[in-house]
Amino acid sequence: MIDRLGRNINYMRISVTELCNLRCRYCMPADGVCDKKSHAEMLTEDEMIAAIRAAASLGVRKLRITGGEPLVKKNIVSICKRAAEVEGIEEVCLTTNGIRLTELAKPLKAAGVNRLNLSLDTLSAEKYAYITRIGSIEQFWAGFDAAMDAGFDKLKINSVLIGGFNDDEIEELAKLTMKYPIDVRFIEMMPMYDSGDFKEASFIPYTKVLEKLPEAEAMPPDGGVAKLYRLPGALGNIGLISPINAHFCAECNRIRLTSDGKLKPCLHSGDEYSLKGLDYEEMRAMMESVIWNKPEWHGDLDAIHRSRAGRNMNEIGG
Repeated sequence: MIDRLGRNINYMRISVTELCNLRCRYCMPADGVCDKKSHAEMLTEDEMIAAIRAAASLGVRKLRITGGEPLVKKNIVSICKRAAEVEGIEEVCLTTNGIRLTELAKPLKAAGVNRLNLSLDTLSAEKYAYITRIGSIEQFWAGFDAAMDAGFDKLKINSVLIGGFNDDEIEELAKLTMKYPIDVRFIEMMPMYDSGDFKEASFIPYTKVLEKLPEAEAMPPDGGVAKLYRLPGALGNIGLISPINAHFCAECNRIRLTSDGKLKPCLHSGDEYSLKGLDYEEMRAMMESVIWNKPEWHGDLDAIHRSRAGRNMNEIGG
């Protein structure tokens, strides 16, 4: 569907849970989800599929399943399988921290998941434990290997750029594309609702990557929001995603659906429209209105101007 500004909205990110088996410092509180919503407040699997059907009828062709951590959702394989079977849906992707892929990579592949994005902000075991608060980098690499073994041939690694934390690892993270046929994407950290651990120096621009990798060559765009580069002889691309310093709002093609059924026209907007309890036709009408009125841009974002989302990232879907 085309919105009032001429953007083709063909991509929906759907969070299936606010819960996670890690506690990443830029994503959620140290104690996890303290004020857990009741089961009755969350979308059921059938409601999720109805929402996906409604979105597909309006032109959505790509889905990204997120969380929290989507793989802690007990019925995640069923959700992915049913989503992949919805008429009009051409691609089902999933973003995960990778911890549970040792047991779920093959079932997800069989269910119709086309691509996985794995979160990895550092190659240091000590720093990984720090940024995730409770995670083990060995668990990540076990999940990565399981995804490769399952036949996922479009793996992407997502690394959040954090000044003073991993900007000294840009070269080593980028070199993963020399070793594996994967893309490594560096994402500017966003000043979310409760990211108080991070001060101004933490928010570094995507251009820092190019300063560290002068040999990287620009590549043609692939239709996504990342600016693409490649190291000489690499097996995959380096992607630069810049929601802060070079926002892509004019080309934004997505809407978001939270696990408690709130449709968000923009990640950083406080506007939310509930689909919970609506039937298919009511969902479709609500989506049509929300897409048409999608905001022009997300407003100023930096260490001083925090996101207007009103939620932590785990409550929206990364």
